Amino acid sequence: MPGRGPHPRRDPRGHSYGLPEPKPTPFPADRWQTSEDYLYGIDLYNFAYWWECHEVFEGLWHTMGRNSEQGNFLQAFIQFAAANLKRFLGNEQAAQKLTRSGLARLQNLPQHYMGIDVIAFSEAYRVISTPLANSTPYQIRLALEPPSSLKASKI
Repeated sequence: MPGRGPHPRRDPRGHSYGLPEPKPTPFPADRWQTSEDYLYGIDLYNFAYWWECHEVFEGLWHTMGRNSEQGNFLQAFIQFAAANLKRFLGNEQAAQKLTRSGLARLQNLPQHYMGIDVIAFSEAYRVISTPLANSTPYQIRLALEPPSSLKASKI
């Protein structure tokens, strides 16, 4: 956790100290399931490794293009991971600001994007991020839907 242990890359005691920065491989949005980097970032998010998730998604964000649709989507999840971390560290004001920014980035995306039901995620995240919900865990499992289920729902 930031401020509670050695920095993973900058401190000699950090778990990634001295390792080169990861270089994610670009992929088309409809081939998300082929990206080990993207799937790894999702796993990190799901297991509450929010700083590490932020780092993985930030690398993808740079690779995919900051102003692209994928870049916008990835930046939203960078902000959600950071919001979760801020909330965990007790900075609710920063968490709320990051949450609002992340939710705004998802508004113009298709309902299903890169394996995630964007509308369902947004609604669930909005609910758990309300001040009244502060006693609940602040994470949402990202549901990676297989491509076949997306095709079936369009018929």
